[in-house]
Amino acid sequence: MSYSLAIGDFHRLRRRAVLEKIMARLTGRSADLLSFEDVRKKLKLIGSSASGLQEIPLNAIVGSVGRYTDFTRKFLPKRDSDEGRWAHVKMAVSDLLGLPPIEVYQIGEVYFVLDGNHRVSVAQQLGATHIQAYVTEIRTKVPLSPDVQPDDLILKEEYVEFLERTQLDRFRPEADWSVTAPGRYKLLAEHIAVHRYFMGLEQNREIPYEEAVTHWYDKVYLPVVEIIREQGILRDFPGRTETDLYLWFSKHRTTLEKALGWEIDPKVMASHLAARTSSRPRRVVARVGEKILDAITPDELEAGPSPGEWRKKHLKTHRDERLFPEILVPINDDESGWHALDQALEIAQREDSRLLGLHIVPSETQKESEKVKAIQVEFANRCTEAGVSGELAIDVGGIARRICERAPWVDLVVINLTHPPAPQPIAKLGSGFRTIIRRCPRPLLAVPSFSSVIDQALLAYDGSPKANEALFIATYLSGSWNIPLVVVTIKERGRATAETLTDARKYLEARGIQATYVRERGLVPEAILKTADEYESNMIIMGGYGKSPATEILLGSAVDRVLREAWQPMLICR
Repeated sequence: MSYSLAIGDFHRLRRRAVLEKIMARLTGRSADLLSFEDVRKKLKLIGSSASGLQEIPLNAIVGSVGRYTDFTRKFLPKRDSDEGRWAHVKMAVSDLLGLPPIEVYQIGEVYFVLDGNHRVSVAQQLGATHIQAYVTEIRTKVPLSPDVQPDDLILKEEYVEFLERTQLDRFRPEADWSVTAPGRYKLLAEHIAVHRYFMGLEQNREIPYEEAVTHWYDKVYLPVVEIIREQGILRDFPGRTETDLYLWFSKHRTTLEKALGWEIDPKVMASHLAARTSSRPRRVVARVGEKILDAITPDELEAGPSPGEWRKKHLKTHRDERLFPEILVPINDDESGWHALDQALEIAQREDSRLLGLHIVPSETQKESEKVKAIQVEFANRCTEAGVSGELAIDVGGIARRICERAPWVDLVVINLTHPPAPQPIAKLGSGFRTIIRRCPRPLLAVPSFSSVIDQALLAYDGSPKANEALFIATYLSGSWNIPLVVVTIKERGRATAETLTDARKYLEARGIQATYVRERGLVPEAILKTADEYESNMIIMGGYGKSPATEILLGSAVDRVLREAWQPMLICR
């Protein structure tokens, strides 16, 4: 090759170097090589060893020992003064076979050129993918990957300091502590310090730092990361790491629990936060749609969540566990208002549940009133006497809306049935209880004038989607609580057919549940109430409203009629 041709190649690469720099500004990704000395200082190298002659990938060469300012990240020349030297290297080889090996330092998956920067540049220009190199491997606590950027070194330096302080790379070497923003290792260190402090208070002794670090990892950090993995939450936050999400989860959990006045199940918290803050297009569209519908639709006319939505979320977060680990029970200050708590306590004892009480007042000034304090004391006493864990939150606002807003954090809502929906259409529009049934995203147990010891259940089944949810819950209750189950279908125009009861039988028997099956004719409410009395059922299980809100208001609903006339608690499923 002639010298003039080599010079021409050099100037073409110089123009490409200018373009690469412009593109770097537009994309926000640096086109500069890393300084080995800068990396060495930040990562605090801990040892080295010669690895001999190897063939290394050119795209893994990210820096240089002494000439990191002379070339771009793709080893395009940045200085006109390099023209002669570059051309002579190019002339010395007609192909890659003429390039002698270069010398490099290796850190993790990347390489830094000690000798041979121009040879790398020429090899890139010739279209090579690999090059021969004498490699010296440098050991560090924190590895580097080929996509590392200059700004990433700030994080890497913090990472090294975090590991030096905590020794977690020694105590728990399997963990990946990568984060994507500066300052987060300081937050992790604060978490450990707080955990150590409370460990000391709990155990009444000085906790060695090493013990606190490992205990924090095993009992605090790892359980959250396992939830993140189990629910696949990383998919909702591309570009983030497990440690990023641990810190995000911890921050939002503290904020939400303070706002709600309850401790929240971590699995439920993670699922809810992912749905509410994910950047995935599907999640964003769903949130926008919910906000628009909520803004333009009166509460009384909202259709509420889709059938089966609760079951899908529950099985995702509580696989192979009890069905109602968290129960919400609103409490008012009337004597009748405590019937729902008594019923909730009976269920909590069976399910080993935690009760989340809710008392709603009209204004902030009433949250500290003597009446509210008396309710708090009574709630705590009743939970203690029943041997059930419970927390009571005090909230301000509309009753129906506050109950529905808090329901996503629990698995069952138990509510006192003081004012069932009236039969008149105008009265239905103003029924807060009807609004709760419509909008509540969880199964709802309506408790009439007194609580019951549930030992016989009736399932009203018509094959509809919401009735299938009732069938799912009835199957669980009969099997887990060991209570007899009666299944009734009512043949009425447009409702259950002859095959409906057969379908329910097949479902139950496939899950080992024996039940009594009853076919009835006539009006649905009368048939449900009649069958419940005949078989002495002390709980009725059925699906929620099946028609649109406007249709139910005008034409009536079997759910409303049963609510008005039943003496048994009624579990309404959706």
